[in-house]
Amino acid sequence: MITGNLPENQSLKNKNTGKTKQPVWQTLLAEAIRDPAELLQALQLDPAVLQQRPFNPHHFPLRVPWGFVKKMQPGDWDDPLLQQVLPLAAEQRHHSGFLHDPVQDLHAVHSKGLLQKYQGRALLITTGACAIHCRYCFRQHFPYSDNQASQNEWQNIINTLNADNTINEVILSGGDPLALADRRLEQLCKHITAIPHIRTLRLHTRLPLVLPERIDTHFLRWFTPLAIQKVVVIHANHANELCNKTHTALQHLQQAGCMLLNQSVLLKGVNDSATALITLSQKLATSQVLPYYLHLLDRVQGAAHFEVDEQHALQLMQALRDQLPGYLVPRLVREISGKRSKTPVN
Repeated sequence: MITGNLPENQSLKNKNTGKTKQPVWQTLLAEAIRDPAELLQALQLDPAVLQQRPFNPHHFPLRVPWGFVKKMQPGDWDDPLLQQVLPLAAEQRHHSGFLHDPVQDLHAVHSKGLLQKYQGRALLITTGACAIHCRYCFRQHFPYSDNQASQNEWQNIINTLNADNTINEVILSGGDPLALADRRLEQLCKHITAIPHIRTLRLHTRLPLVLPERIDTHFLRWFTPLAIQKVVVIHANHANELCNKTHTALQHLQQAGCMLLNQSVLLKGVNDSATALITLSQKLATSQVLPYYLHLLDRVQGAAHFEVDEQHALQLMQALRDQLPGYLVPRLVREISGKRSKTPVN
């Protein structure tokens, strides 16, 4: 692990003026690494020895918080966390079948900011912002500027949800919904929970893992009392993403009344071994998070080098079933455009 100095948490109050400063998590987010050279230098890695030189694509540049970098192993090009975030020249190669919109999200757009694919559920694109840019992200080419609702347009979404009593679950996605400031996120959640037929509020987020400081006192103060079933689906691909800080953040979410689930993506060079997946499930269990889905890669342009053969995936699943209790075995699935649910891979 890195032992060098990392940006320290800063006080929410300025000692001289007494005025409230921005939350710690926003400061840490602003200080995230955006330059591949800076990342490699922090990890004591020489890019001259790498066959596929790092680059920083304009449409989806490097972004990784220092706290996540601290979990990486210095000097190790094969570190599973580094593999997830370092942009490589392989992303520039075009492969047949790899698309800009592999899961056809654009076909599911009901109105700006609102996607509807599955019966009884609606997904809100709350923001295009993330605390981390994962190189396999299926929305890395998503035109957020055209499909993200402005603050003034959120009322149209609330009106749509309110008028459709077949919708009983709302999923907040993005980007990452926890990248929103508390004021905006609280307002949105309270509007949703006020709709009588909405029974479940689900958040899909990476922040408890990559920026656990986000689960702070101010967030918990308004989030805990929400009178609705709350489900938080985190996204951990490797056991090394889980640490004491993430454990504390997940405990706080559980104490706030949340059901905690995890979804992973099966990634070559990251978690494509039985040992990696078994260790991940076991470590999730220590934070009382249940493995939910293990996704085959969504075939987004730029991510072909992460793809794992389906036959190998099935062999891994058999190893998990052999060595883990059933409740710690995630479901292997793929998303197929036009299907009414995730498709199990058997």
